[in-house]
Amino acid sequence: MRALVAGALFWLVSLFMPREHVPMPDLLKIFGAAIIGIFLPQLTFLNAIARTTPVDLSIITTITPILTMFAAAIFLREPITWKKAGGVLISFAGVLWVIMQSNAQSSGAAETTPLGITYCILNCTLFALYLGTCRPLVARYSVVTMMKWMFLVSFVLAIPFTLPSLATTDFSAVSGTIWWEIAFLIFFATFVAYFLLPIGQTRIRPTLVSMYGYLQPLIAIALAIVEGTDRLTLTKVLAALLVFLGVWIVTTSKKRQDIPS
Repeated sequence: MRALVAGALFWLVSLFMPREHVPMPDLLKIFGAAIIGIFLPQLTFLNAIARTTPVDLSIITTITPILTMFAAAIFLREPITWKKAGGVLISFAGVLWVIMQSNAQSSGAAETTPLGITYCILNCTLFALYLGTCRPLVARYSVVTMMKWMFLVSFVLAIPFTLPSLATTDFSAVSGTIWWEIAFLIFFATFVAYFLLPIGQTRIRPTLVSMYGYLQPLIAIALAIVEGTDRLTLTKVLAALLVFLGVWIVTTSKKRQDIPS
């Protein structure tokens, strides 16, 4: 549903934009980008959340910026400076602190399995590879051109995995509230999010793009505080400051063009 509807929206928007010709070599690259940037990350994440506790999942996914830093160094020759590595580790420590504090107050639900951990690590690795390898391709075309092809590929690849369950799903039993939640997920968390992600990819470095994911647990806590299901503590404030400090350090670290060749 995410690939179909969000993809259709990108194709609809493309009708009102100048047409871009994408040669076959780049179409093949976009095909690969769709696999490691949308299809497989979504598939592995959905399998991961069914087999890991929320806290364990949050902890494991904090390795994504670290993996992205190494992927960008290998494929894009982005330098791993002491300043950049230090910034990543500082934010890493801050977000772990936030998660562990949440763990202390959480009742816990599901049990984490080895297969769940494997899916988590695969998810992090795949998305890190996407951020660390696809920046030149993303910069070559408009957001809409990239995303319309990537979501089309993802939709086609998803069909064999989803047809059996779609055929047996009783959609009439789905409540109106859930349909609104699905609509929010498709429009905001898919169409809008993937519209903005390539814009960020072309303007800031892959490691920093990935590090902004560290804001997710902070936003979740902020929403929980507003809703009255959590409370603001000094520990959470200090942990949040560590995350922002790390992001600022990486932002001000040297880029590839700043390093003498």
